[in-house]
Amino acid sequence: MSYGAVPQNSPYGNNDPAFTESATGFINPQGQAVPPKKRGLSPWIKFGIPVALVVIVAAVVGGVLGSRKSSSSSSSGSNSGKATGDEVPSNAPVATATNVLAAGRFATATDSKYMVPIYPSATNTALFAAPTIAAGASTWPSDSFAPANPSPLEVRPDRPRLIAPKYKWDALPELIRNDPYLQGWNETIFKNASDYRALRPITYFMDGDSGILDNAREFKMRIKAFGYVYQITKNTGWVDRAWEEIQHVISPQFGPDDETKWNPTHFLDAAEFSAAFGIAYDWFYDVWSDEQKATIRDGVIRYGLNHGTAVYAGTADFGWWRTNITGNWNCVCNGGLTLASLAILGDDTTGVASGLLGQTIDNAKANCARAVTNDGSWAESPNYWYFGTTGHAEMASALLTATGSHYGLLDINPDYFRTGIFHMYVSGPTSLFDYGDHGPPKFSTTANSMLLYGAELDHPEFILHQREQHDAAEPWSMFWYNPAVNGAFWNGLPLDHFFDQELVQWASMRSSWTDDDALYVAIKAGRNRGHQTHNDLDVGDFVFDALGTRWAGELGSGDYRSPQYFNSELQDAERWKYYRKATVGQNTLCVANGNQNVESRPTVKHDSSGTAQGSSTVLNIPDDSTAFWTTDMTSAYFEASSVKRGARLLNKRRQFLLQDEITAEGAVQWRMHTNATIAIESGGTSATLTLDGQTLKVSILNAPSGAQFSTVQPVRPAGMPEPLVPDQENPGVTVLAISLPAGTYNLQVLFNPQWPGMSDSDFVTPSSVPLDNWSLRSHD
Repeated sequence: MSYGAVPQNSPYGNNDPAFTESATGFINPQGQAVPPKKRGLSPWIKFGIPVALVVIVAAVVGGVLGSRKSSSSSSSGSNSGKATGDEVPSNAPVATATNVLAAGRFATATDSKYMVPIYPSATNTALFAAPTIAAGASTWPSDSFAPANPSPLEVRPDRPRLIAPKYKWDALPELIRNDPYLQGWNETIFKNASDYRALRPITYFMDGDSGILDNAREFKMRIKAFGYVYQITKNTGWVDRAWEEIQHVISPQFGPDDETKWNPTHFLDAAEFSAAFGIAYDWFYDVWSDEQKATIRDGVIRYGLNHGTAVYAGTADFGWWRTNITGNWNCVCNGGLTLASLAILGDDTTGVASGLLGQTIDNAKANCARAVTNDGSWAESPNYWYFGTTGHAEMASALLTATGSHYGLLDINPDYFRTGIFHMYVSGPTSLFDYGDHGPPKFSTTANSMLLYGAELDHPEFILHQREQHDAAEPWSMFWYNPAVNGAFWNGLPLDHFFDQELVQWASMRSSWTDDDALYVAIKAGRNRGHQTHNDLDVGDFVFDALGTRWAGELGSGDYRSPQYFNSELQDAERWKYYRKATVGQNTLCVANGNQNVESRPTVKHDSSGTAQGSSTVLNIPDDSTAFWTTDMTSAYFEASSVKRGARLLNKRRQFLLQDEITAEGAVQWRMHTNATIAIESGGTSATLTLDGQTLKVSILNAPSGAQFSTVQPVRPAGMPEPLVPDQENPGVTVLAISLPAGTYNLQVLFNPQWPGMSDSDFVTPSSVPLDNWSLRSHD
């Protein structure tokens, strides 16, 4: 089979490193993990994904505890000025803000446990300027395809048409040569593609109610990588390897040998396979034979698009996701159908593709685009944000490049841009505030939607934030990234943000955006229903980071194969019997060992001194800098007449106060899940926690009679209803608890991270102030 010569504008020419022993590049251990290898997992990540499902742990799955700087990847080696994955050139001072290549990437390493960027202690007012798109900077040329009246049924004349048009491929080699981020991502993609190429075709695995979604997403991950390296090198080996994968997933050996091969009853599976087939058809279009094109079209129509047509005709019993579903299902399903339909449009003689394009766009605008609330929060959970925004961004990008318009998908929801703000603030120094379900392995599902949203919605800070993250290195980033972006995402960014939409209601408060030792508190209230059965009963839940580790963390998903796990959000739902979903499994208050009320309607109050970071990665906190958040969460409890909780940063954001005011008719228990070793001191009102070589001291101030710390195991207390199957174990986790009988209490718990250089006299003991009287200056 003849595929043509290697173009001379390839950055590798005829020496494709992925087909040589000298291939280099950093394999992203989360977003680009390669089966069957498994990276080491923190206990929290193990909790987030059932062991049988951990084939690949993907980007930011929800690990909450990790190693310190000493276990970070090093940037000390010489790379001849080229960034290889996350090993990057040092951030030497530069004379001008435009000399980015000389400066290298801002983050000098990635923490090997938490997979978060590590920034140098530096001030560079030129390079770390306010976020902007620099006029006149090297960037993408204009697209000559600019129809005056775009139509979803009228596509650009050249190929590829999906996400990465030919004019971008033509411009990419020069941009790679001049941008350290594109350099690093490019090498990572090449190395990952080489590793995927060495694997056998995907093994069919029906994972209970989760179907073959892992298969579909791994297939898509491989096809994207193979297609990218082929387009850069024109090496025909990548075409052959992609064809091997394609033939395999439509063969009799892969699942049922009928129309249900891609498991349309769990439509995410069929949608992701369809998207991957669309990418393969389009990105290899110039080398497929007519017979191969027909095989791909027939396969995607039979196993994917025909089922989508049945959904929109109302003849399928698995089309529930198209009606009033504002979350990842609608985004992924419509996105997959759209990419595949756009790819084969013009070659499809059945009319299936054009028919679906008349349905999916409007449906996604009415549902997928509404998954973002008016404050930017994602309706499901922070981890499901990844799946939903990836599907949404892929669909919008494909429509833009193929037809010249996104038809309102990016802006019909006027608050959609705020979801980039949500993602930045829900990301702490170690991990996400990862409440609720974490979801299945992400494979090539990343936060790179931030790059597209930043470019299309004029928010350069989104681009600047995402380009430093470990999951940025995959094919979409190469085309959604605008190299003309300039500045530092943190310059001018407030340390605190409050999200008040009643569905979630949460706060994010921190001491720095760039110090991996920073203090971070995130806490929530919100409703216990309306999250598409991905939430926990967790009003009052919080996480706490300091000294480079997570002291209070989330357990994450239960076992998705557990009976009736997703069946209902009603008060007596089986879901709420599983420990990780029940109130006892959260960092909040329990009353009478019972679950919270699913009809909760808490209220919140908050304020901040408004401290923002400047151009330096080192922030000097003003003496009066503080933030607080309180909630009346009485409505979440059955056996209590009043329950209020407040979180406050103290002492230049070096200490954290958590205060609860409770009047309860049942026994009360304060609970915090931790991986730390706990030593309770004499008298029981103080505890010392140690983790990752760091120390946190916790004390009960003005302790009520009988209030003292204890440790309990992370299991359902006696008397709680039994689930249909035994709970998962939670090894390595201890619950720090305060247990009290029914009564009225004011519990004030003070968290003092033992910062280097601070003596006991440097810590403050705050005044006792009722929550209703909290203000910015109430604790001075």
